[in-house]
Amino acid sequence: MTDRQSEGARRTTRDNLTGEHALTDVGQLVLAVLFLGGWIADMLFLRLAPSLAMYAPDAVRLAVGLVLLAPAGALAWTSHRTIFGEQREKPHVIRRSVFALVRHPMYLSEILVYLGLLILQPSIIAGGVWLLAIGFLHWIARREERLLLGRFGDEYEKYMRDVPMWIPFLRRK
Repeated sequence: MTDRQSEGARRTTRDNLTGEHALTDVGQLVLAVLFLGGWIADMLFLRLAPSLAMYAPDAVRLAVGLVLLAPAGALAWTSHRTIFGEQREKPHVIRRSVFALVRHPMYLSEILVYLGLLILQPSIIAGGVWLLAIGFLHWIARREERLLLGRFGDEYEKYMRDVPMWIPFLRRK
């Protein structure tokens, strides 16, 4: 069994993981293929997106794009390692590391990667897919939160009050 297969098996069989919605992985894969396909097609052939050179020089777009891609990678790496890199004896709400900043750091990293790529090379097609991805990820996150509320009750409800869903440091009063 490869590492990827073994990780997938751990994800579905570990009792200390609450689980994901059944459409999460397939939906993310479909959106990634659509985004990248549209982004590449628009960049190489279609050229539907207006040039942003008149609004922002290439160096500025490169800097802003990289500023978004770097934390996106860190969020994805850290949240993945936190969730799947350790076996917890008793299931509990994880409130440390990036999960102390936002409730859905993996999904936020995906949104930031798409945005970073859009800033590096604008695409009308990929921009539309990015908006669909935001809607899909929000829908999936809300459904998963219902699962977590069912499993952890008041503990997760308090976590929801203390930690913002998407934007770090934006707390509900």
